[in-house]
Amino acid sequence: MDFSALFDDFGQLTATGFTQGAIYALVALGYTLVYGVLRLINFAHSEVFVTGTFAAILTLRLVGVGADEAVPGTVMVIVALAAATVAAMAASGATALVVERVAYRPLRKRNAPPLVFLISAIGASIAISEAFGVFYSRDNVPVGNLIQPSTQFEIFGASITNQMILVVVAAFGVMILLDTIIRRTRLGRGIRAVAQDPDAAALMGVNKDRVIAWTFVLGGLMAGVAAVLYDLQFGVTKFNAGFLLGLKAFTAAVLGGIGNLRGALLGGLLLGLIENWGQAVIGSSWRDVIAFVFLILVLMFRPTGLLGESLGRARA
Repeated sequence: MDFSALFDDFGQLTATGFTQGAIYALVALGYTLVYGVLRLINFAHSEVFVTGTFAAILTLRLVGVGADEAVPGTVMVIVALAAATVAAMAASGATALVVERVAYRPLRKRNAPPLVFLISAIGASIAISEAFGVFYSRDNVPVGNLIQPSTQFEIFGASITNQMILVVVAAFGVMILLDTIIRRTRLGRGIRAVAQDPDAAALMGVNKDRVIAWTFVLGGLMAGVAAVLYDLQFGVTKFNAGFLLGLKAFTAAVLGGIGNLRGALLGGLLLGLIENWGQAVIGSSWRDVIAFVFLILVLMFRPTGLLGESLGRARA
């Protein structure tokens, strides 16, 4: 173990971990929303995210931002980012809705046991992932030179780039918007009602199927934003890019308290920080081990996660 590396680069490791954690948190929102309403883990959500990464890259190509082209001007960057974000959100939201309609709703109508839902979600996940693998020959797909990273300022020895600022500000903005929707809108009240007691909500006039569908769509929209930020941060995607990131996002949701939106945010940020701090101490090859060991340690003392409050009990 080399704690000197942690102390020497603590600021930069923290900034990088915070940025990666924001992406984990956005994807984790989809897991926590669906679990809060259905008490089921949507393991196809990682492929909902991957769909967004490919949709964003395809859109960037269509607006003229290619993998081998020079960095575009400011106006073109704004237009390209806006178009890519809209496309990614639309693609991920539509994919999430299709998953709900095809892999979940028929089983729900037949009162299938939870294990069947899990198998169906895994099947949908593999089908979507392999479809992208076949179409793109399992190759890495570069994003292109959209934003040239440049240091904007330094704090505690950490160089904060324009890319980091964009990722964190966008992630927090979207998370605040979702939290407001869940807590302050009619749709949000319907989601909380179904999460708390679906039968009572139906008796009070809530359309349960519509609420569940919108829950999947909202999670998909969050995954679409995360997909664009992932493309910007890592510069490349692949057919199986969602596998490990999806596991970590699910870990973040469980860590913060699955079914809790603010818990997903806390879990994602904390996971990103722990990963980066830990790899500085014991090596980058242990990065993924650190994340899951940390989850186990937390759950040993806090089985419901750090916050633990379910979506159905969220205060208005």
